Amino acid sequence: MEFNSKIYVAGHRGMVGSALVENLERKGFVNIITRTSQELDLTNQLAVKTFFESEKPEYVFLAAAKVGGIVANDTYSADFIYENILIQTHVIHESYKNKVKKLLFLGSSCIYPKLAPQPLKEEYLLTGLLEETNESYAIAKIAGIKMCEAYRKQYGCSFISVMPCNLYGFNDNYDLQNSHVIPALLRKFHEAKNSKSPEVIVWGTGTPLREFLHASQMADACVYLMQNYDDGGFVNVGSGSEISIGDLANMVKEIVGFQGEIIFDTTKPDGTPRKIMDVSRLSSLGWENSIALKQGIEKVYKEKFL
Repeated sequence: MEFNSKIYVAGHRGMVGSALVENLERKGFVNIITRTSQELDLTNQLAVKTFFESEKPEYVFLAAAKVGGIVANDTYSADFIYENILIQTHVIHESYKNKVKKLLFLGSSCIYPKLAPQPLKEEYLLTGLLEETNESYAIAKIAGIKMCEAYRKQYGCSFISVMPCNLYGFNDNYDLQNSHVIPALLRKFHEAKNSKSPEVIVWGTGTPLREFLHASQMADACVYLMQNYDDGGFVNVGSGSEISIGDLANMVKEIVGFQGEIIFDTTKPDGTPRKIMDVSRLSSLGWENSIALKQGIEKVYKEKFL
């Protein structure tokens, strides 16, 4: 990408999309195109076709998606598969038709089989059954990866995919019914601290292991790969380290300054027992995470709550 290249960031108001815009602007890219969902409905084929034909972006970051945590994925499974397949299908196809030089598609680590060997290597895709609670979202994301690969194979398109681990950061979703684990914990502990509650209830047993990456680092990796990677296979993006939900809850408790107890509600689902990405391919390409988890969560807490 040149500094004056026309770059479309789809989903620029989301956590990753907003971090992408910030990263690109900070690095000197001056021709970034964005549209809100009110301005451009990516589930509308004609609207996307008209946009691409009129704007002719040269590079596309496809960060737009319908996202949510375990409850949202399980409750609204039809919405997740329908809307995500529409969004990515329209953007990928119109990128091909309008000769976009390069497209980067953001997937999700939930594409991997529930009981895949750990750490998760890229070649483990489609080797087993998915986690039931987010199967619809995972299938949509797998379709996006395979669509990029198919357009590369049939049409020679420079379309690549990245698979992020669990992300957190500025502009995250803090709705307790639809949020991911870090923003949910931050809000729970912050509200409990302010109300002087004696306890905070955390879903599950606390034993599952998870990997987390600050969204600014995800954006940095995406921009790096857009400039330095053009192979057919997708690339895992993660921190390379993991933490149990129990230890994470205690970390957030310390950061927030909550003095009460943590109660684990074992009647609630844990999700996948362990999920950490093998990031050796990313490392071999020359990119490494530079924000430690505690440092990143402290930054997010100050930005959102203080």
